[in-house]
Amino acid sequence: MSVVLVIPARYASSRFPGKPLAELRDGTGEARSLIRRSWDAAMAVAGIDRVVVATDDDRIADHARGFGAEVAMTSTSCANGTERVAEALDVLGIAPEIVVNLQGD
Repeated sequence: MSVVLVIPARYASSRFPGKPLAELRDGTGEARSLIRRSWDAAMAVAGIDRVVVATDDDRIADHARGFGAEVAMTSTSCANGTERVAEALDVLGIAPEIVVNLQGD
């Protein structure tokens, strides 16, 4: 059974532009971006065959690739994270049996 986890991330938010790149500190003081925290959590899930960051923004894509993430570039016309996940699967040309939509906020 193929299981793909997709993390949709967009830069253009009306309430918090650039939120996926925002640095958050944990209890030890370590700072990691929201997208990195989401990626790390996704990578820790047992039984996942592939983890992909789906974004329409080069800044997010570059940052995610910088820590080793696979990135699928999607259009800016996606209305929500679920549409972005669906488009990412099309871009990648894959049809897994199970898709997990991990919204990191």
